[in-house]
Amino acid sequence: MSRRPAIGTLSTMKAIYQKRYGVPALEDVAEPEPGLGEVRVRVRAASINARDWHVMRGDPVLGRLMLPAVMGPRGPRRRIRGTDFAGTVESVGAGVDRFRPGDEVYGDLGDAHGAFAEYVCAPADEIEFKPAGLSWAEAAAMPLAGGTALMALRDVGRVRAGRSVLINGASGGVGTFAVQIGKALGGSVTAVCSPRNVELVRSLGADEVVDYTGSDFTRLGRRFDVVLDLVGNRSLDDLRRVVAPDGVLVLSGGGTSRGRAQLFGPMRLIIGAQIAARLSRSGPRIVVPATSPSRELLAGLRELAEAGRVTPAIDRTYQLAEVPEAIRYLEEEHARAKVVITV
Repeated sequence: MSRRPAIGTLSTMKAIYQKRYGVPALEDVAEPEPGLGEVRVRVRAASINARDWHVMRGDPVLGRLMLPAVMGPRGPRRRIRGTDFAGTVESVGAGVDRFRPGDEVYGDLGDAHGAFAEYVCAPADEIEFKPAGLSWAEAAAMPLAGGTALMALRDVGRVRAGRSVLINGASGGVGTFAVQIGKALGGSVTAVCSPRNVELVRSLGADEVVDYTGSDFTRLGRRFDVVLDLVGNRSLDDLRRVVAPDGVLVLSGGGTSRGRAQLFGPMRLIIGAQIAARLSRSGPRIVVPATSPSRELLAGLRELAEAGRVTPAIDRTYQLAEVPEAIRYLEEEHARAKVVITV
């Protein structure tokens, strides 16, 4: 799926293709064919995540050593960018009996990538039926960001009624889902964001919003049962200061290169946290969850969406040919919520 075979007389499609780190381009490539246990999907929409520009730029540089299945020395292992998608099943491979042509589905390709294209092949056991009532763009916005938030708060944080939650980076892709999921699980949510995003975060259900330009959330004198950090701009000591002794600190993502690859980037905090988690014998838990494609997470998100508890927030939409510009906007302009590609 990631290689660019000789086109010859094969059917071709448009895709965002990349050989080396830098800016990818729209090119003609051979359409993929579903293998054993796979479905071929006509992509209707895809969404951009921080993961896409990290891989596109090979950032942080340390990731090229620590993530060899994703990043090579000079370019990404997979040539077609993009992981989140929503679309219509066009054909199925051998061994697939859950989906049929015409079914509306959505999913996260994980390390396989390939969603920024007109067609994609995906394992049938890693996709789910599209939530009823959502547009293609809304469905495509959910898989990675929504799945990360759901895992962090439901599975790791075990948020429930009576539990307090603080979300640093509440207006981003994961953050906007985390605010809604935290409330859906019964938690009391305090959201940290910039002043221009206060009203957006309030509209998503946050009980309290902290404008980080006016208040330092690590100096509020309060502790929370669950702290979800999505920014990576504070020290581990600062973050632990606001977690209850029997609470949990969840770290996910963060950092921006602004066009220039960093050596460590957010991995500095992540690595430090993983070491601290192993050495600590008391105090709050520190968890760095690893989110991978999961039908269970997709099904959970679908249930929340169909119940009206979660609605994807979309900042901007772009056409497939505009993916490089969309990634630049996400990386440099502090995009709110999700940035989506229509195909």
